[in-house]
Amino acid sequence: MNSADHPLDSEHIGEIGRHALIPDTVDVSHRTILYLEDVTVSFDGFKALNNLSLYIDDGELRCIIGPNGAGKTTLMDVITGKTRPDTGSVFFGQTLDLTEMSEHQIARAGIGRKFQKPTVFPEHSVFENLELAMHTDKRVWYSLFAKLRGEQRDRIAEVLQTINLTAQREQRAALLSHGQKQWLEIGMLLMQNPRVLLVDEPVAGMTHQEMDHTAQLLTSLAGKHSVIVVEHDMDFVRSIARKVTVLHEGAVLAEGSMDDVQHDRRVIEVYLGE
Repeated sequence: MNSADHPLDSEHIGEIGRHALIPDTVDVSHRTILYLEDVTVSFDGFKALNNLSLYIDDGELRCIIGPNGAGKTTLMDVITGKTRPDTGSVFFGQTLDLTEMSEHQIARAGIGRKFQKPTVFPEHSVFENLELAMHTDKRVWYSLFAKLRGEQRDRIAEVLQTINLTAQREQRAALLSHGQKQWLEIGMLLMQNPRVLLVDEPVAGMTHQEMDHTAQLLTSLAGKHSVIVVEHDMDFVRSIARKVTVLHEGAVLAEGSMDDVQHDRRVIEVYLGE
């Protein structure tokens, strides 16, 4: 990235950090929505991320692959503010320095994360789960008894259709299949309308049919959202991949189309050829 494309100068960065400004829109005037530059994270001398640089474009679907210990989880932790880098910069658009923001502020700014294990409200209906995710007041009882406006009901109906759970809207979440719970949690994130969606191993434990629907769901979200998928299932990655980043020992080993990376000798040696 040249100097003209680089996020704000240090004076403006300090201003962002002091006031924790969260604009209504993210500045993607240079098309890039996430900048990670020279990021290093060490745990007891072990470098989980080692001078890593990564750029995600606005609206793109990116798959992140790599062997265990490659740094995939730490990368997601850095983006969401759970882990602070020792060195390097992490920007959301041109103006938001994620290293100066709390996890809550980052989520409010428009970065949502779905963990491998779905975390839904099992005793509430699918509809109520989406309703709870939507309300800005997160107190459960307030959320359940607050009266929905027409546009809020329309939004829930839209998300139900997107995640293919319209027929299950009144069903308790506990009764959903594993795959359906994964889709519901993605729907709960969509209710908050994130600009970036981080999805960790979405198809672990799914049937082939559920995997196919998950592939359709994630590819349908690209464009409206930037979607970053961390996954071990290579057949699934091939089914959705547009651009793939391969991590190894905390750094980017290779990047490109799935065809490019699966024929890269370095990738074959450290990962695909294992």
